[in-house]
Amino acid sequence: MRKRLFLKQSAFALGLWAAVSMQAVLAQGFPAKNVTVVVPFPPGGGPDLMARVFAEKLAAKWGKPVVVENRPGAGALLGAQAVAKSAADGHTLLLTTNTMVISPHVLPPGAGGGVDVHTDLVPVVAPATTPMAMLANAGVGVKDLKEAIAMASRQPGMPYGSAGNGSPMHFAGEMLKRAAGVDLLHVPYRGVAPSVTAAIGGEVKFLFVGLGGALPHIRSGRLVPLAVTERNRSPLLPEVPTASEQGVRGVEVNAWYGVFAPAGTPSAVRAQINADINEALKLSDVREKLATAGLDVLGGSEQALADFMRADRQRYSQLARELNIKAD
Repeated sequence: MRKRLFLKQSAFALGLWAAVSMQAVLAQGFPAKNVTVVVPFPPGGGPDLMARVFAEKLAAKWGKPVVVENRPGAGALLGAQAVAKSAADGHTLLLTTNTMVISPHVLPPGAGGGVDVHTDLVPVVAPATTPMAMLANAGVGVKDLKEAIAMASRQPGMPYGSAGNGSPMHFAGEMLKRAAGVDLLHVPYRGVAPSVTAAIGGEVKFLFVGLGGALPHIRSGRLVPLAVTERNRSPLLPEVPTASEQGVRGVEVNAWYGVFAPAGTPSAVRAQINADINEALKLSDVREKLATAGLDVLGGSEQALADFMRADRQRYSQLARELNIKAD
């Protein structure tokens, strides 16, 4: 019996050693070809900018081209599906926001080809977060949240824009409607950039957005910040109070960015990508570019991103039911 136990333990140890060795071999050979970073939003927004910053740095480090491919649609699920169906070897990655985790609670079943972002993808790293805010078209003539609520009370059905159905911005708008008791009309767009363009052009009066996609237009005066829709003020707009500070409680929404790989991607390959992105985040020019775009550098482990996903899955599932949020 001792001999059989010894043989079993030896076989297990040998199998474990072989698996670890294979992981190391796979990591040493990565990347073996061009790498594609899928962004499930149109060009021009925070995720697109971040992907292109990383593409430049990673291509230089890896000695292989890193190509950014925009695949917007279905609350970031179309891009997620494309990556989930790719070879699980690290050569196709997804850079998205937490819209991908939230939108399945709002969109019809099967949206995005039926991808399950919690099982079909694996987290790699969360590079950054971006402060969330409510803005107004400069022509609306309001300068804070109190004035915006008063106007919305007098004119029911005023349109507000978001980056799409099921986005954090969509939830922020619906949370404000409940907290302030006003009637606003949700107008979804296919990403931050189109929603910002719509707000600048007056197509919508108000806009909920991550500052990563709107900061230049705030600085130019075309968009007016009314409130930060997070727990604390943003260092990017220290003079703009939160919704809670202005007497409207219960409007707190966060937005994070995550890099994902297809399920089954070897852990050693994921670890290398994680380490290389974290290394890029330490570079002064990268931090400057992200800060200029209104992004707060984060980074860290795969587990940190997994924790973000788990928390948002629970929170927004409950909020979707409470607020009866559906696709518009």
